[in-house]
Amino acid sequence: MSEHTKVACDTSPAVERFLRYKLAVQGRSAKTVEEYRIDLHLFFRYLIAARKGISPSLEDFDEVSIAGVDNDFVKSVTTLEILEFLVYMANERHNSTASRARKLSAIKMFFKYMTSVEKILEKNPAADIESPKRKASLPKYLSESESISLLTSVLEDSESHTKERDFCMITLFLNCGMRLSELVGINLSDIDRELRSLRVLGKGNKERIVYLNDACRSALSAYLECRARGLDMVKDKNALFLSRLGKRISNKTVQWVVYKYLDAAGLEYKHFSVHKLRHTAATLMYQEGGVDVLALKEILGHAQLGTTQIYTHINDKRLEEAVSKNPLAHLTSGALVGKKDGGTDENK
Repeated sequence: MSEHTKVACDTSPAVERFLRYKLAVQGRSAKTVEEYRIDLHLFFRYLIAARKGISPSLEDFDEVSIAGVDNDFVKSVTTLEILEFLVYMANERHNSTASRARKLSAIKMFFKYMTSVEKILEKNPAADIESPKRKASLPKYLSESESISLLTSVLEDSESHTKERDFCMITLFLNCGMRLSELVGINLSDIDRELRSLRVLGKGNKERIVYLNDACRSALSAYLECRARGLDMVKDKNALFLSRLGKRISNKTVQWVVYKYLDAAGLEYKHFSVHKLRHTAATLMYQEGGVDVLALKEILGHAQLGTTQIYTHINDKRLEEAVSKNPLAHLTSGALVGKKDGGTDENK
């Protein structure tokens, strides 16, 4: 039975109230709320199984109902049980640090809601639990020359019937740093008539304006001209990017297109993904374009400056130039020996 099927027939009233609050009051996206649902259902299923002596490794675990998770059950949850769940996710399910951190975040938000909003708890059992430390890693990105190779691979595809569409999508990724969901969700009504900007819907249902440069305007204009020639088969009239069936293009199709041309450009060995194109846009703007980090934050639609600052830690040529400007940069061992010998001769 899939998770979505279980949700339909096995729900917790307490969890559902929390999810409705996140969706209707705080305006979280449906996708984010669904992730909360999956994580919380797993957490409470684990607690019930552990209390009943059901091993999480047995098939019976997936059949555990969470319908009994009401206010009294929520009040009974201890900090130790939450910690044991995190240990289980690490040791038995081999969840990554990022995955465990996400699950703990959902648990923390749930109990904070029960403590601060519904006020059925006097103390939040998850409040003092530290989030698993995530490994700090720099984002992977394409270099300028690799980005050009990727775009060229689209133009050189003589067998493609969607060349203008695919070139436009990849151009927007590389120039504007859009998220996959943002690109797929673009409507014709979101685009400025002069193709100067367009509106996207980002995380947390937050809208922002994305400004288009010459490359984006050129690619978009060429695609719109092609799109207009096939209007008879268009089913989603307002969707910008369409599939061959005339429907709004799916995330999976966009991913397939990107992988296809990464492979054609000889870049598949670097294990890039669609999201890496967003990193590429951000990195090139910061490194080569000298874009201010605050401006970059707005361009990318980041809620926190800290998220954007990862791009300031990338080892680039400016760091090399800074080190080369150190007044000691030219004092090699040979140079120092020469200076010493010269000094001795003068003293003689």
